[in-house]
Amino acid sequence: MNISDLFANRMKNMQASEIRELLKILDQDDIISFAGGIPDPTLFPKKRFESAFSKILSGKNAEQSLQYSVSEGYLPLRHWLVEYMAKLNVDCDVDNILITSGSQQALDYLGKMFLSKDDVAVVDNPTYLGALQAFRPYEPEFEPLQIEQKRNGRAKFIYTVPDFANPTGVTLSEQERRRILESAEISDSIIIEDAPYKALRYSGSDQTSILALEMEDGKPVDDARTVFCGSFSKTLSPGLRVGWVCASKEIIEKLVLIKQAADLHSPTINQMAVHEVVQHDFNEHVEGLKLVYCQKRDAMLGALDVNMPNGVSWTKPEGGMFIWLKLPATMDATKLLKHALHKHKIAFVPGHAFHANGEGINTLRLNFSHPSIENIQTGIAELGQCISNFT
Repeated sequence: MNISDLFANRMKNMQASEIRELLKILDQDDIISFAGGIPDPTLFPKKRFESAFSKILSGKNAEQSLQYSVSEGYLPLRHWLVEYMAKLNVDCDVDNILITSGSQQALDYLGKMFLSKDDVAVVDNPTYLGALQAFRPYEPEFEPLQIEQKRNGRAKFIYTVPDFANPTGVTLSEQERRRILESAEISDSIIIEDAPYKALRYSGSDQTSILALEMEDGKPVDDARTVFCGSFSKTLSPGLRVGWVCASKEIIEKLVLIKQAADLHSPTINQMAVHEVVQHDFNEHVEGLKLVYCQKRDAMLGALDVNMPNGVSWTKPEGGMFIWLKLPATMDATKLLKHALHKHKIAFVPGHAFHANGEGINTLRLNFSHPSIENIQTGIAELGQCISNFT
């Protein structure tokens, strides 16, 4: 029996993540890796979570924490998220909130909800690789988001990471966000606003979320076309897999049905632990993260200024975790990676993986949140030599 003959057609569209494969390199002590888009583990609030889990498991809610729960998510955490969204100028209630197993699960569910074969999905170009992986099994046609142009064709949704985007680090201006809203209204499309990095701003001015802009003239969230996807993975812990969706009740109700079929609910004890931590000192913790990540960003930007040869350019993000490099047009970043690993013990992510159409051969993504400042300075110097010597 040939098992592959029995696979559904959608399996042909599922591809291994280059980033997930590169993460295996982190286990090699001699590699300086700028590849993984991951937090600095030394900044995880380990003591806070140790206390939270201990309190939960020794208290009156211990049995509840280990039991099945409702698909919508732990109610006290959803109440906290209503207050959090209010600070983003989004007026909603608990029925507009769904807890997901990270925002990645939300992207998969939204792809399942909206995409049929050959539907158009408009995405950032380049865009988050995990979004492409989530959407591809539903066999859409991808079109690049061109903010400067009004889009007249029909699309099921417009997907964007407007704050410190993965992979570029770029933040959309208010004018650009309004153009996306206008395009979505013209094409009668949903907007998926993926915002896992929004809290991690180190310089510049905060930008209003697309959902808040849509609601600014009194439109209720239940009439909004924007779906806001948030996550605690970049601020608290990616290992707990706790994210959320804020959207109209009609969309949330359908997402709940999908979640019931997929995993019933996100882990109860993880949600309870996250709630225990965020209700006490979330803002203080995030401010601490921002201080460290700002120093790392500045260290990488400074090292790039000193070490990059002519012909290389890069973004200067105001927050997030990433810097995007553009190499000379004739240079292939995938081939450069092989040379960088073998000769210089440096890892990064080639940029073509973030393009739905396979472009970006001469681009690459660097992560500054995970490596130490010492490794950033050493690694960027090595990368500069690698690029200079690469033919």
